[in-house]
Amino acid sequence: MQNEKRQIAILGSTGSIGTQALDVIRSNQKLFEVYALTAHRNVELLIEQAREFMPEMVVIADEQKYLRLKDALSGLPIKVWAGEESLSQTVEAEPIDMVLTAMVGYSGLKPTISAIRAGKPIALANKETLVVAGDLVTKLAEEKQVPILPVDSEHSAIFQCLAGESNNQVEKIILTASGGPFRTFTKEQLLHVTSKEALKHPNWNMGAKITIDSATLMNKGFEMIEAKWLFGTSTDQIQIVVHPQSIIHSMVQFRDSSIKAQMGLPDMRLPIQYALAYPVRIYSDFERFDFSKYPVLSFEEPDMKKFRCLELAYQAVRKGGNMPCILNAANEVVVAGFLKDKISFPAMSEIIERIMAEVSFIASPNLDDYIQTDAEARQRATEKVKI
Repeated sequence: MQNEKRQIAILGSTGSIGTQALDVIRSNQKLFEVYALTAHRNVELLIEQAREFMPEMVVIADEQKYLRLKDALSGLPIKVWAGEESLSQTVEAEPIDMVLTAMVGYSGLKPTISAIRAGKPIALANKETLVVAGDLVTKLAEEKQVPILPVDSEHSAIFQCLAGESNNQVEKIILTASGGPFRTFTKEQLLHVTSKEALKHPNWNMGAKITIDSATLMNKGFEMIEAKWLFGTSTDQIQIVVHPQSIIHSMVQFRDSSIKAQMGLPDMRLPIQYALAYPVRIYSDFERFDFSKYPVLSFEEPDMKKFRCLELAYQAVRKGGNMPCILNAANEVVVAGFLKDKISFPAMSEIIERIMAEVSFIASPNLDDYIQTDAEARQRATEKVKI
């Protein structure tokens, strides 16, 4: 890497990915420096992070938290902003070398687009950006010659497997899934699962929303859509395989039938570090994998009849247009409803399917269309969930 520290803006610094990214930066202070931190409403943790890393600027999206943030950081040489528009303005700052988009859900779309327009390399942890507007975002990135480096463990694995293979034809991408905590449950058992049970992921430590998405397999559906846009493949070239141990993070099969896999213990700091330091692999003190502790690595097909969200994701991406946007908006609402115990586990996919049938389809949407679609789908889903 260059001698100068890489200046990093972290969108969503108080979430699971954001806090782990700061762990990576904390351990590599000669290589990275925090230029900007943003959060939605967790002002207390944002204050704590700002005092430690002393960024040039911090942004709190919830404007009601602005005075608390400004007062807590008064006297420090840190610019304090608030509001959704400030997020998009922040990523355009000239000194920023990379923007880590770790915001949850649809909220990451606008600031990611702003960062790409400003020519900033993207470390993408916000998969919903490509789920909602993959065509728009990838075309813009190509036009601006901005690299999008995947941070999700599965897409990072695929990216690593493709290194040095630019001239070799990919036959298939194999996305691995843990299967979530209810992999072996019957349909009857799924009727009675609680949000508390669903938040206990067997392998990964993640935020609440993505943990529920993992339990329904919607997260894997989103990752399939993201992979399509990141790697320029068709959905027919993407296979999802349940791998309960979460040791093989994903694989690539080439035209000669050989398969490359990226392996390691489940630790999100590794793909975060890989993206921030790319193309250099830097040292880490992360726990090393011991084959003797994992004598069996197993694989099975996902059950899309039991976990309908995965099938709905395939339907959405095959339909194209604004359908994945509808899928995502409805999903964010039903997950919020499930977390508040308003609806059952199976009801999430049932409501999403109804919203996909109700909201107007647009074959070639622009950004305004996506914004309107998101609003309409959320409103319809909210009426059904009764949040």
